[in-house]
Amino acid sequence: MRGMANKPSKESLIDNMSMELRRGALTLAVLSCLQEPQYGYSLKQSLDEQGLGINEGTLYPLLRRLEKQGLLESKWEVIDEKRPRRYYQLSATGATILANLKNEWDLLVATMNSVLSGPEKSEEKWKQTS
Repeated sequence: MRGMANKPSKESLIDNMSMELRRGALTLAVLSCLQEPQYGYSLKQSLDEQGLGINEGTLYPLLRRLEKQGLLESKWEVIDEKRPRRYYQLSATGATILANLKNEWDLLVATMNSVLSGPEKSEEKWKQTS
């Protein structure tokens, strides 16, 4: 029974795979939310409210990476004489990339819905269109 002791638990496999699924989806969600300027915390709240909770340790590095890639622009603003906030917004390049990613997402979702529905459902759809 070698290797059995190192085998990850079902729960840890589910957690790891769920994180992998979320990673790409979060990038798309962040880009989509930043069509209008937002600062990091307001973006986090918006994502949380929509059911895509993200912690700051994930969000801020993602924002910096997207900005470094040229998909976001940022600027510091002081509002109501409070501390300055860094506002992020989609760049022109980011808007183009977002439009392409949305199309890819739609195709992927349609394909995955077909795959996950199983071969019986796919056969039924095929017979209906023939």
